Amino acid sequence: MTTKSLEIPTPDGTADAFAAFPDHGEHPGVLMYPDGFGIRPALREMAEELAGHGYYVLVPNLFYRHGRAPVIDLPDHIDEDLRPAIFAQLMPLIEAHTPERVRRDADAYLRFLTTQPEVRVGPVAVTGYCIGGLLATRTAAAHPALVAALAAFHAPVGADGPEALAAITAEIHFGHAESDLTPETLGELNRAMEAAGLDYTSEIYPGTVHGFTMPDTSTFDAAGRQRHWDRLVPLLRDALVQS
Repeated sequence: MTTKSLEIPTPDGTADAFAAFPDHGEHPGVLMYPDGFGIRPALREMAEELAGHGYYVLVPNLFYRHGRAPVIDLPDHIDEDLRPAIFAQLMPLIEAHTPERVRRDADAYLRFLTTQPEVRVGPVAVTGYCIGGLLATRTAAAHPALVAALAAFHAPVGADGPEALAAITAEIHFGHAESDLTPETLGELNRAMEAAGLDYTSEIYPGTVHGFTMPDTSTFDAAGRQRHWDRLVPLLRDALVQS
């Protein structure tokens, strides 16, 4: 396994990033958007685990305009009582990350990803967690000809409305935390995707709360995280390897 710290040129500056990929050959590319806490050991480990399945995984610093990752100081473990103070620092950064910025950054990230010598020519995948899942969804909608698979976990994927989802042509999996939406809301989201003719799976992961994939937080759920791998790995294999 090879890991690298990288710098991605964008219209607004240079985004620091992390990549993991197998040592030899060319591999399908995956753009992995982190959650709001950003690039840190837990995200690096997730990227390395996914890369171990045969992918070049690129993880950008979403908030590079405010500094290199980690943009704010984070404890080794994000306990529930620490979240209010952390989010008081993060929310201004998240709110400044407008849809226009997301599109500019997505263009730059995908251009960089697809020109790396270790990345196989062809379609790519995007995946993301929390706010990163929304950015992954916007990226898939903005680049339907390139993005063949989209996965988002405990993410506000319906925030832009059903008309935004209709532009997606990728195979989709949305894994929702039980605390994030009701079965009724899930039904509304799924009916909108079905009406748009999307190729999707979308489900609530039982017993989970927001952030369940992240082992350095108090919301981590081991079963939910494994379920996420059980959904993500076959999705990428079907869309990128067997296509």
